[in-house]
Amino acid sequence: MSISINLYYRGENGAARKFVREMENGGIADEIRAEEGNLMYRYFFPADDEECVLLIDVWRDQESLDAHHASPMMEKISALREKYDLHMTAERYISENMSGGDSRFLRK
Repeated sequence: MSISINLYYRGENGAARKFVREMENGGIADEIRAEEGNLMYRYFFPADDEECVLLIDVWRDQESLDAHHASPMMEKISALREKYDLHMTAERYISENMSGGDSRFLRK
């Protein structure tokens, strides 16, 4: 099992993309990727919305995610969100092993 969080960051005048550049170039994203229990931390850019960035953030379990949320890292992220005046929406998914019938639809 793992927990996936899809965070949609929205701003104006390219603010969401500037936020991503600062997260990546400043090493904050790499620090998060190195946290215990982080399985994925990647940004994506929707083709149909220049002012949106999608973050896919995957954690091993709730305990790992809770530790991340309680870490000083969240203060850095919050400060950057404020700096770029970003607004967010989120989706949460619990992943299961796809060894059942759905796996037959995946091309490997």
